[in-house]
Amino acid sequence: MDLFEGARQKQLRKEAPLAVRMRARSLDEFVGQQEIVGKGRLLRRAIEADQLSSAIFYGPPGTGKTTLARVIANTTKAFFAQLNAVISGVADIKEVVKSARDRLGMYNQRTILFVDEIHRFNKSQQDALLPYVEDGTIILIGATTENPYFEVNAPLLSRSRVFRFNTLTGDEIAGLLRQSLDDEERGLGTYHVNLQEEALRHIVDIANGDARSALNALELAVLTTAPDSAGVREITLEVAEESIQKRSVIYDKSGDQHYDVISAFIKSLRGSDPDAALHWLARMIYAGEEPRFIARRLIVHAAEDVGMADPNALVVAMSAAHALEYIGMPEARLPLAEAVIYIATAPKSNAVIKGIDSALEDIEKRKLGPVPIHLRDAHYKGAGKLGHGKGYKYPHLSEGNYVEQQYLPEELNGVKYYQPYESGYEKEINKRIADRKSK
Repeated sequence: MDLFEGARQKQLRKEAPLAVRMRARSLDEFVGQQEIVGKGRLLRRAIEADQLSSAIFYGPPGTGKTTLARVIANTTKAFFAQLNAVISGVADIKEVVKSARDRLGMYNQRTILFVDEIHRFNKSQQDALLPYVEDGTIILIGATTENPYFEVNAPLLSRSRVFRFNTLTGDEIAGLLRQSLDDEERGLGTYHVNLQEEALRHIVDIANGDARSALNALELAVLTTAPDSAGVREITLEVAEESIQKRSVIYDKSGDQHYDVISAFIKSLRGSDPDAALHWLARMIYAGEEPRFIARRLIVHAAEDVGMADPNALVVAMSAAHALEYIGMPEARLPLAEAVIYIATAPKSNAVIKGIDSALEDIEKRKLGPVPIHLRDAHYKGAGKLGHGKGYKYPHLSEGNYVEQQYLPEELNGVKYYQPYESGYEKEINKRIADRKSK
């Protein structure tokens, strides 16, 4: 690095956002993730002993993945190289590998390669890393906000240990904010800031466990607030609300958050908890989930989990889907919420799905037999000569419009697919079935 590059890097660090300047420089400064870097934990022991093996850091934004990688860079005797998967390609990987080989051969120095947003690498780019991770030319640290079991190639994943990062607690975020206000070297300590408690709590709450979001909001609040006559910058609740107006919701419509949230939504509907179901609905709407997807899930679960215990649930779900197409969002949040509440509070029965799935299983596995002769179509020319329809009993000629006769093939006669529970409307269905058997 020449003199000008060194000066440039120094200036960049000085002008970097607060969240970058306040990154921990050592494990003792690192905040959060004590379950993986706490005293005596595996990852901490490996870092302190400089015996790190390939790893994937997986978790939401602002939880310390890149910061921990920088701590490792400050701690290890290995050479630390860094790539960002958004702007790097196979050529960059090859260049890092060539240097790593030379370094290992000439100086017996290992190379740690940190790949930020590794999920952005496509399959061929990830495959380019694999041989060198396998033979130890490089030790890979990949950081990703996406589930690595979906986004990282299985061979690469099998050679790495996955460490899951969790969102920071409110107390941890508040501690980082206070620390930045006291730090005169890297933080905002020279600005003489008075951060009111309600303003602090607002930033912590809206940041939702994302340290980067909280620190950026605090910096914006401080830099845009003029000092009073005493030279103090007063950060009130109103200033904080302007600085961080919208909560950061961890949600990716193609990743594991999508699947986790929709799973919680479905299970809340099935579990008859309207408040939880509305919460997950609101989270999906807020994060920009495709509303048609939500409507389709409501239709499915009206049939699957409510079924004949309340057949009107399917009507309500279909009406919500139709309303969505007719009026669009955000107004359609109301019929969607109505459908959610109706389905969540409706009596539950999965007898319909058990019935159709049992019937489909028999179609696949059992001898089916022909259509009974008395049920066959007798209307086309020549059908009568074949005996089609002979012996059929027309229900409407009988009392109660019901007559006992065989409708299943002989091979399946007596099979029961639909077995209603004593739940909601299915009580009435059971009564009807029992009444007909008694005739």
